[in-house]
Amino acid sequence: MGNICSISISLDGIFSSCQDYTASRAKSMYKLEDNLAVLQTELQKLTEARDDVITRVIIAEQQQMKRLNQVQGWLSRVQAVEFEVGEMIRDSSEEIEKLCLGGYCSKNYQSSYKFGKKVAEKLKLVATLRGEGAFQVVAERVIIPKSAVEERPSEPMVGLESTFDEVWRCLEENQAGIFGLYGMGGVGKTTLLTQINNKFVNTPEGFNVVIWVTVSKELQLEKIQENIGKRLAHFDEMWKYKSLEEKALEIFQILSKTRFVLLLDDVWERVDLTKVGVPLPNPTTASKVIFTTRFVEVCGHMETQRKFRVECLRHEEAWKLFQKKVGEDTLSSHPDIPEIAEIVAKECGGLPLALITIGRAMAYKKTPQEWRYAVQVLGGSAFEFPGMVKEVYPLLKFSYDSLSSDTVRTCFLYCSLFPEDYSVSRRHLIDCWIGEGFLKDHDSINDVQDQGYYIIGVLLHACLLEEDGDDCLKMHDVLRDMALWIACEIEKKSENFLVRAGIGITDLPDVEKWKDVRRISLMENQLGYLSVIPTCPHLQTLFLNYNSLETIKSSFFQYMPTLRVLNLSYNDSLRELPSGISTLVSLQHLDLSETAIKVIPEELKALINLKCLNLENTSSLHTIPQQLISTFSKLHVLRMFNCGFVCQTKDSVLSGDGEFLVKELIGLKQLNMLSISLKSYNALQIFLSFNKFQSCTQSLCLLYFENSKPINFLSLANMKHLDSLSIWNCKYLQELKINYAGEVQKVLQTRGFRSLQTVHIDYCLKLRDLTWLVLAPNLKVIKISSCTGMEEVISVQKLEEVPGLMGNLNPFGKLQSLKLHHLHKLKSIYRDALSFPHLKEMIVYECPVLRKLPLDSRSVKESNFVIEGGKQWWEELQWEDQATQSAFHLCFKSR
Repeated sequence: MGNICSISISLDGIFSSCQDYTASRAKSMYKLEDNLAVLQTELQKLTEARDDVITRVIIAEQQQMKRLNQVQGWLSRVQAVEFEVGEMIRDSSEEIEKLCLGGYCSKNYQSSYKFGKKVAEKLKLVATLRGEGAFQVVAERVIIPKSAVEERPSEPMVGLESTFDEVWRCLEENQAGIFGLYGMGGVGKTTLLTQINNKFVNTPEGFNVVIWVTVSKELQLEKIQENIGKRLAHFDEMWKYKSLEEKALEIFQILSKTRFVLLLDDVWERVDLTKVGVPLPNPTTASKVIFTTRFVEVCGHMETQRKFRVECLRHEEAWKLFQKKVGEDTLSSHPDIPEIAEIVAKECGGLPLALITIGRAMAYKKTPQEWRYAVQVLGGSAFEFPGMVKEVYPLLKFSYDSLSSDTVRTCFLYCSLFPEDYSVSRRHLIDCWIGEGFLKDHDSINDVQDQGYYIIGVLLHACLLEEDGDDCLKMHDVLRDMALWIACEIEKKSENFLVRAGIGITDLPDVEKWKDVRRISLMENQLGYLSVIPTCPHLQTLFLNYNSLETIKSSFFQYMPTLRVLNLSYNDSLRELPSGISTLVSLQHLDLSETAIKVIPEELKALINLKCLNLENTSSLHTIPQQLISTFSKLHVLRMFNCGFVCQTKDSVLSGDGEFLVKELIGLKQLNMLSISLKSYNALQIFLSFNKFQSCTQSLCLLYFENSKPINFLSLANMKHLDSLSIWNCKYLQELKINYAGEVQKVLQTRGFRSLQTVHIDYCLKLRDLTWLVLAPNLKVIKISSCTGMEEVISVQKLEEVPGLMGNLNPFGKLQSLKLHHLHKLKSIYRDALSFPHLKEMIVYECPVLRKLPLDSRSVKESNFVIEGGKQWWEELQWEDQATQSAFHLCFKSR
């Protein structure tokens, strides 16, 4: 019928298939023990083959070869199988116990079947892996990337060309070396290093590979190794499983056979190249390591062959960079803008980061009003300017945060109290720090001063301060702005500065805002009269120096109970102190130098905590009450150089030509720094009889000696810390008492005059020479004037009295300035030509018989050296030879 379907089924076929299936499953069970034994044997053979392959790989890698990826993959699979089989063998005893009837049946049939099947599969896999492991080649030669250099994105270099050229010349020299580029944050070190990297793209200079690594503040040697490994095409999945030492060995094996350049950017501490695996540059490969850092001391820790300071841009270069960031469209939008824009650029102090940030912020400011407002903001509260807090200050603050202690950080912030571009002497800064209590008191007489110099060194090495001449320091304008931002915004509770320094104000800022302030700087302004009574319960520092102060209201200081530092110096119209100054019982530092003060009031006896008192160059001062200075039992620093020229009153400690003063100073047990003027031979003898003064005197002025007794040379030489010596108006003084045959050797043995840097001799009519100056090896400034009897500065005849002395002297090796004025009989400075490696100026005025200078064509190395004198005198000079005359022809400046 049409819808009927017929199906025929063979029962024999079904039975046969079931029988085969059951037999197969049974087989995997009853042969389980045999299969396990075979599996263990085969696995042992596989691991032996694996070990052979690893041995071949190790030998190849020692020959600077890299294992093949297929080999590494095979080793990984073998490792996985070895683990899985190990687990199976550990579980096998439990599965075997389930079997019964000779293995043909099981207490848990399903479990036994699955386990048996798994064993059979692993057996096949082990066999397959053994076959795959028959490698003819296990490694290949390491191929350094075809491109030896990876070009990095960078902006055009502006103003760094000369430093770049200097560094590149070192790279071109076929010598190994480690080179450091150091400078403050944002100055362009990374830009410079990037340009060096990119220069290699077209000028490889024979190097096989150039490697760039950004190190950053948190030093991670593994990260450095990873970057190097990637550049050497040696980084793979197994890298992370290797130890630091294993990775170092691999890196070393490759780099020691090639010529490389390693560029390390942003290094904050020593990178141990050996631990990384980088072979130290040697003459064989002439490889190079170049790094950037903010800290010059890192250059020392890295044992650099050369270091290069990356400086801020000069004005022309800074202006060029700033114009580029602002854009010509904006600069030409109004005729007044370029002039104002140049003022804005100057506020950046040549710091590229600030120039770029501020330039971009002003790119679309097209009215003079906007630009004038920018000048106002940058000159006052620069942190309010767009981009400064987010882009500039955080980068610079890294250096601040990395300073070693809170004390060093506080000392750094303190430097922002001075005006922009202000040059402060180390000595003055340390005096302030002592008064503030930043420096710890020690038993040793000079430990406090040494601590101050140490902190200055730390700030210089971190590029947070700059040297300005030999004794002075400056803070970069942008760093100063950042410091004020930290003090006023970040550390407001502990610091809180009010700084209006150097801006020409004639009236005090709103005193209502002084209540919570801790440090106030109003120096370098035009304040004339202090008539208010401010309430300052937390004020610790008040700078009023360099103003036009005439009068200070008696009660001005009444509500300043915590004031520690008061600076009234350089107010040349200030003739008297208010009696209310006695209320400053916490005061530790009082600076009255360069004022017209006539009397130090008796009320100052209340200042029993005073540690620093500066009365230098107070020529109008005639009265310091006796027993006043001796009440300052905690005094560390007393500066009285050129103090009290006029006639003194009888009850003043300044009377008696200094004898009373010397006797009063004897009781100051804490005194460790002294500058003083003495006006008689007797006062000098009393002074020199106390070892205390010989160990703490820094500056000494001898003036108005009325007799011709010679000054004891050895006693002066024993002043270990004497750095300035002046002898004025001692018109009868004929010589310093020196036995050249005996005493000179003692001075050389005791290293006398090692600290002496400045000597000023004036109106000593009987002096014929200053031969003893050759025993002051670190002299920097010599000024000799109106010594009408002087015939020679250094007498060779006297030096020859000391056996062996002439051959061991290098007179004036550190001299920077030599000034000779009104020396009518002077014939010679020194008989022979001398080396003046640091001499910057030689000024000769009214020395008519001085016909020859101690110079030859090799004497002076300073490129800006100047000889200043009369034109006729210059034309009549006699020269060693024509080469010498030609060498100094362009150095002369007529006066």
